[in-house]
Amino acid sequence: MMQRPPASTIPDGPGVYLFHGPDGRVLYIGKAKSLRKRLANYFSEDLLDRTRLMVAEAESVDWIVTDSEVDALMLEYTLVQKHQPRFNIKLRDDKSFPYLAITRQQEWPRIMVMRGKRRKGIQYFGPFAHAYAIRQTRDLLLRTFPIRSCTDTKLKSHASLGRPCLLFHIERCSGPCVDEVEMDDYMRDVDGLAAFLDGDRADLTAQLRGEMQAAADRQEYEHAARLRDQLASVEKALQRQELVSDRQETFDLVAIEEDDLEAAVVIFNVTRGRLTGRRTSVIDKVEDVTAAELIGIVLRQMYGGEVPPRLIAVPELPVDPEIWKEWLAIRRGAKVELRVPQRGAKRRLLETAGANAREEFARHRMKRASDHNARAKALRSLQDHLGMEKAPLRIECYDISTIQGTDTVGSMVVFEDGLPKKSEYRRFKIRTLTGQDDFAAMEEVLRRRFGAYVADLDLPVEDRGKFSYPPSLVVIDGGAGQLGRAVKVLNDFELDIPVVGLAKRLEEVYQPHTDKPLLIPRGEDALYLLQNVRDEAHRFAVTYHRNLRGKRMIDSVLDSVSGLGPKRKKQLMRRFGSLKRLRAATFEEIAEVVPEAVARQLVTTLTGVGGGR
Repeated sequence: MMQRPPASTIPDGPGVYLFHGPDGRVLYIGKAKSLRKRLANYFSEDLLDRTRLMVAEAESVDWIVTDSEVDALMLEYTLVQKHQPRFNIKLRDDKSFPYLAITRQQEWPRIMVMRGKRRKGIQYFGPFAHAYAIRQTRDLLLRTFPIRSCTDTKLKSHASLGRPCLLFHIERCSGPCVDEVEMDDYMRDVDGLAAFLDGDRADLTAQLRGEMQAAADRQEYEHAARLRDQLASVEKALQRQELVSDRQETFDLVAIEEDDLEAAVVIFNVTRGRLTGRRTSVIDKVEDVTAAELIGIVLRQMYGGEVPPRLIAVPELPVDPEIWKEWLAIRRGAKVELRVPQRGAKRRLLETAGANAREEFARHRMKRASDHNARAKALRSLQDHLGMEKAPLRIECYDISTIQGTDTVGSMVVFEDGLPKKSEYRRFKIRTLTGQDDFAAMEEVLRRRFGAYVADLDLPVEDRGKFSYPPSLVVIDGGAGQLGRAVKVLNDFELDIPVVGLAKRLEEVYQPHTDKPLLIPRGEDALYLLQNVRDEAHRFAVTYHRNLRGKRMIDSVLDSVSGLGPKRKKQLMRRFGSLKRLRAATFEEIAEVVPEAVARQLVTTLTGVGGGR
């Protein structure tokens, strides 16, 4: 267990503290008004179970002094985003909500649905609760604001062909690819669409009604009918956004439902009185926090990466609300108000959001109760069957995939707390073999993985590479032969890491230093977990192998066609995805991607029949 730092060495001022595990990995990051007083709490006798577990796992703690509590809050957010500590509360999928976005940085801006981290030069609207709702809204608005929704590749393709796509003919795009629209008119549509999505609806509907009436008065009935259809599309899009306030207010509202272990968070986004977005997330309370502290964590995660609105309504003010207001004001560049609604429309909306949070929490609890217990039970079962000192919280599994020694690849999958952690999966293209030798291929993969780990041990944690952390258990897809190579590699690197092999035929578990395999009874949670990990490694390896083999086959075919360089090959694969789909494509479809002469030669090569006109 970690030794308590002498109190005299800890600054009595604001800052951020970091607990590190034995391998240097950051386990927890926190902020404090007084680092000395806050850290003293972690070494008292009355710690709650989750905090005691974190402290027991930690080997060291260090800290960074800041000038103020606000600076500590900003640094805490930055470090949590960078290190993703296991014991910090994180909103699940907090970057996965869909947004409507306009690519303002492009010559001809495009409207598209986007997820993930925000990018510079792109204007975002939302978020929306469901992707299908956002696409329906987009399609309705394109009748009124016909800006492009196609990819850059498709835009360039139709520009080179000199003819627009179907969206132009059905009046969902104004045809910038073939110069059917002036830049000023196009940007007017872009600005109008942005204003509508930003909440400026009344002026647009009044303008469309006025133009429709004026066209009818001039007896331009066809134009009036088109404006009528555009007005209907706008009003239909408006109907998808529920009116929640008679006042033209813009604010966010946060509601939380929780128990001792988890919490459901619901965020409503209201723009000019209409509900324009709804986000939900369920979080593991790996920290021991009060409701007020949890509100602060939600604010940090929600607005650390985006601009907060002028008003945020919450069920309870966070601890030190003035500090949070100052931090939010820095994020916004203007004053931000935190308020607990007591009456009126906001109070009713907070109650609605609370009902949503309770429903989300009940649904999650029914779904996850058995899952969480089953994972914990499986890890304990595996610990018992393998005779391990601790449950294997991080399992790495390795597999090799090849056909007659060609395109040999290896895979590494990672399970943490019994769940796959796909962000840490790795693939290996075997470099040292010319024929088929699964044992040697497995050895190469393991040497590259653990060689990288050992090489980084002397580096500071922040400078370490992608193989920074050791597993609690290594699983090899194979029997005694593959396991022997794994043991040899770990011994060569002087690493004391448990390792087993799982053979497919009888699901026998091979362990070092014994000739007799372990037969875990069928139906045991430990065997199910090992099978799940092994099957995932096999799937990941086979997928990579198929991709490489398919790319080699595609390259061998396409290399025989003159005029097909790397860029055009990439464009073809982006459009068609596989050699099978490329063979099934028509000449006209291929000619939308590459010049007609190249398309004609490609069709002849693929089918043996002359293509095109």
